[in-house]
Amino acid sequence: MERDKALELLKRHNAEEGHIRHAVAVEATMRHFARKLGEDEKLWGITGLLHDIDWEKTQETPERHTHVGAQILEEEGYPPQVVRAVLSHGWGICSDVKPESDMEKYLFAVDELTGFVTAVALVRPGKSLQDLKVKSVRKKWKDKAFARGVDRDVIQRGAELLGQPLEDLIEEVIEALKPVEKEIGLGEDD
Repeated sequence: MERDKALELLKRHNAEEGHIRHAVAVEATMRHFARKLGEDEKLWGITGLLHDIDWEKTQETPERHTHVGAQILEEEGYPPQVVRAVLSHGWGICSDVKPESDMEKYLFAVDELTGFVTAVALVRPGKSLQDLKVKSVRKKWKDKAFARGVDRDVIQRGAELLGQPLEDLIEEVIEALKPVEKEIGLGEDD
């Protein structure tokens, strides 16, 4: 499993820059948590990078999301734990595969949260994560009109699966995303 080949595969199935940026954000976050837990950073990162590989193919049929992705990854020879993690990140939405391993639980928890944190950064002066605080994210969290497409219940369920306070998870995601800020379309130069 090489990162360059995984990115090439992702881009073969996804043309929209926003989808690629989201994948890179989830990859960075998964790598962060793998490092923190002493897990396989490459495995977790590639899983994060490829988790939505089927997104552009299944937008019109969201119930197929994760299933098509799992099939693509199986056909490409990715390990069963990557395939299962991709399926489980849609738990309760488009999949009945419950996240069980730490990698699966973190992927489930951070998928929507990376998007929400990025959205909060985009409306700030400088569009940066460097000075973003949990308090600012929580303030936007309460505004139901903000980032309507982000399912806050999924994020909350993910934090509960991990047994972590939501605030701690938000703080870790902010830290995880800082090093890839430019790659995901944030920062003052953008």
